[in-house]
Amino acid sequence: MIHTSSHHFKDTHNRTLLLRGVNLGGSSKVPAAPDGATYIRDGFFDHRAVSFVGRPFSLDEADEHFTRLRAWGLTCLRFLVTWEAVEHAGPGIYDADYLDYLTEVVAKAGEYGLTLFIDPHEDVWSRFSGGDGAPGWTFEAVGLDITHFHETGAAVVHATHGDPFPRMIWPTNNARLAAATMWALFFGGDDFAPAAKVDGVPVQTYLQRHYIAAMQQIARRLKDFPHVIGYDTLNEPASGYIGWPDLTKPRGQLKLGPMPTPFQAMLLGAGIPQEIDTFELRTTGPKFIGRQTLNPNRQSAWLPGHDCVWRQNGVWDLDDTGAPRLLRPDHFSRVAGREIDFNRDYFNPFAKRFAAAIREIVPGTMIFVESEPEKTPPHWDAAEAQGIVSAPHWYDGATLMLKDFNPLLGVEMHTGKLVFGPWAVRRSFARQVKHYKETAIAHMGNIPTLIGEFGIPFDLQHKRAYRTGNFTPQMRAMDRVFRAMEDALVSCTLWNYTADNDHAHGDQWNDEDLSIFSRDDQSDPADINSGGRALEAVVRPYARATAGEPLRMSFDLRSKTFEFVFRHDPAVSAPTEIFVPRLQYPRGCRVSVSDGAYEFQPETQTLLYHHSPANAVHAIRISS
Repeated sequence: MIHTSSHHFKDTHNRTLLLRGVNLGGSSKVPAAPDGATYIRDGFFDHRAVSFVGRPFSLDEADEHFTRLRAWGLTCLRFLVTWEAVEHAGPGIYDADYLDYLTEVVAKAGEYGLTLFIDPHEDVWSRFSGGDGAPGWTFEAVGLDITHFHETGAAVVHATHGDPFPRMIWPTNNARLAAATMWALFFGGDDFAPAAKVDGVPVQTYLQRHYIAAMQQIARRLKDFPHVIGYDTLNEPASGYIGWPDLTKPRGQLKLGPMPTPFQAMLLGAGIPQEIDTFELRTTGPKFIGRQTLNPNRQSAWLPGHDCVWRQNGVWDLDDTGAPRLLRPDHFSRVAGREIDFNRDYFNPFAKRFAAAIREIVPGTMIFVESEPEKTPPHWDAAEAQGIVSAPHWYDGATLMLKDFNPLLGVEMHTGKLVFGPWAVRRSFARQVKHYKETAIAHMGNIPTLIGEFGIPFDLQHKRAYRTGNFTPQMRAMDRVFRAMEDALVSCTLWNYTADNDHAHGDQWNDEDLSIFSRDDQSDPADINSGGRALEAVVRPYARATAGEPLRMSFDLRSKTFEFVFRHDPAVSAPTEIFVPRLQYPRGCRVSVSDGAYEFQPETQTLLYHHSPANAVHAIRISS
């Protein structure tokens, strides 16, 4: 049984746990039937007749994948589900077949000794606004027409844009009309769109009530599984238009492709053509390349009989000559004269409502909380933070965005500044990850941090490795991000493991390709490691359970040397457990300890270290 104490995860022996695992899986974002891979346009808009049964993989493949993950030491799963998977057919209509399947596959994970927490995943609201998560009917409920998002610039969607899909353009959708509107209504509809109601219910209440009720369906099915340790509130929540100071100007979002201001986006959605600033991504960042006219055919992003929800709520209107006028440029930045704060005023009330609803069904379960990517975590009182886990995401931004690895180059994610030199990059990455731990404690109390996502793209250098078989850049890039986790001594779940990854379409979503497994790289199905990618960097020793406080942990990939130092807790008598992967030490390993004794259990790839109580600090060194 895993619980939280101080700023650590603890087991029943009160040992400090470092949870290490993987996100399962990348293609859980899209339906299994019909195939919802985002490059497929046929049937894309038939959003009610879909099934997610078989995501992350079919039940007859479960033994294979869980055996592999256990052998790789990735024993904590961030298990992806989506709101759409549960409630795609319509409001209040739950997919019992999917819930049955989910129950079976989660039960199977427990048979392999794996723990997991449920991640209600979304990116930029929904598949129909260029991401994943929310059902298609949520747009229809507020009057949006998903079939016209492409023409109106309301979203850049793979299925309607076609190939080649611009690299990493999908995050820009959070600033476009479709997703930005849905986020503003979901989190702040009461304040920003009081005239918007669905079936007589205020839109904010309507959307949040349905989302939480769908997640409760999952909690009811899984409540008796002790290896299900908690629930994430919502993957990468976004503020949308909330907090935007001036609707005529851009703010600090990623700029890529045509980037309308919010006012321009509203006009485009209403069928009024606009000249839009356009950008492309270069090594030095986004670069303005010109302007282009969007929506020349005057399509509407709103269903027949529906007006723009923001015009309906007095943000803009047409004057007597028919010209558009912005009436409230600061509509989303102030409420009743008070400057708003997204975390305080909108995300926190939702997260606490979600936590209470899940804990009605699973009392005391851990709640994993994210803020907007790269933003300060929300503030929680210490009394409210019991069982709360901070679960931010962190990536090697340059490698992720450019799909290229430069061992001499890194980026400070919080400032955007470039960092040069391998040691400077290592220190920078460790500092960035530690920053998440420190800010979580400062804002949310003495709680643990788990990095919910980190990883690297495997389609580096225009997929060169798939032609040459040389994955050295991927291995080095992966080693670099794992070192950041070790230097910061944090629990983490790698993004990702996708059972149906292939070289042509990666993780089957928006041309992303971050899976550590691919059938296209599997030459010998009888070999548990076959199909794995950059395994030399992924499958590495780590301290699973420590009889005290971890102080330092490192693994040198070249020399195969693992070092761990900790201070013991006199109240803990159970041994310290180190995962020692057979993949790194196929011929065995050499172990040296500062004191005490150890034993090795090869069947579980585990080193048990019994420290001497005479010393306060202990060191373990493992080498080939």
